[in-house]
Parts: sequence; C-alpha cells; structure tokens
Amino acid sequence: MAATSSFDVTSPVDFQEVDNALNQARKEVGQRYDFKGAKAEITLNTTEKTLTLLADDEMKMNALWEIVQTRLVRRSVPVKNFKVGNSEAAAGGAVRRVVTIQEGIPIETAREIAKHIKDKKLKKVQASIQGDQVRVTSPSKDELQDAIRALREHDFGIALQFGNYR
Repeated sequence: MAATSSFDVTSPVDFQEVDNALNQARKEVGQRYDFKGAKAEITLNTTEKTLTLLADDEMKMNALWEIVQTRLVRRSVPVKNFKVGNSEAAAGGAVRRVVTIQEGIPIETAREIAKHIKDKKLKKVQASIQGDQVRVTSPSKDELQDAIRALREHDFGIALQFGNYR
C-alpha cells in the first residue's frame, strides 16, 4: 500500500471545436433577420488565442456574443475560459470586442488551487504545479475523490478538467 495515486487538473480548450462552433454561429448570423444588411464578423486567431467580434452597434454586438456563446455551449466548449473584453469603437462607426481564450491554468489560479487543497486539510494530499496544470497526489484514493469534490464545489474562474487518474 506504499504506492501513491494521483490525478491532473487541467483546463484545455479544443480549438477545432471552437472553430466548428464559430462556423455554426456565422451561418446562424447570416440567416437571422435582425442581421440582414448589418456588419457582423467573427474572427478567430489561434496563435494569439483571441476571438474578435465586429458589429454595427452595441445591441448587435451583444446579440452576436450571445449566438457565439450558445454555439460554444452546444459543442461542449467551456465558456468560462473566454475572457470578454470591453467593446471599443472600430472603423465606420462599428464596434469591436476582443475575447481572449484562456488555455491551461494560469499560475495565480494554480496557486489558488494548491492553497484550496491545502486549506481543506485532507490527509496526505499534496498539490504540485507543473507548468499549466496541477498534479494532486495522495496514498489514499478516497482522499483524492474528496479533493476532486472540493475543487468542483469551488469556482476558480476557469473550467477545470480532471484526468490522468491513477
């Protein structure tokens, strides 16, 4: 019984699913009556991990973001990982909104996860930060289950995924 068990806490974003959701959103925008003749663009930049929305006015911008969110949820993409910026004026009286996509766990959030596990005072459960993920280890699988339950109950501002359970 000397072997330790572990699992990894990650926060991945599948950019292929994001692209599919955005294609569906573009198709829906093209068919909607309230967007007929209006400027509405959705641009994904995977290298900078940003999503740029462009619309005629703030009302259409909010409707466009609502469509994008709906499509992302339907394709099981965590919307929590999309950090929405403020709208800014663009050329031609249009409005632009840049949404950053958070892939992986930021170091501050990883520290918060490790601290949260430590504060729960679970026996022999240890969390170590490894790049953009957190590895949680313990000799007891029951304690690991309690750690997963504690992490699911707390909101860290990003979507957490638990994998590599051994």
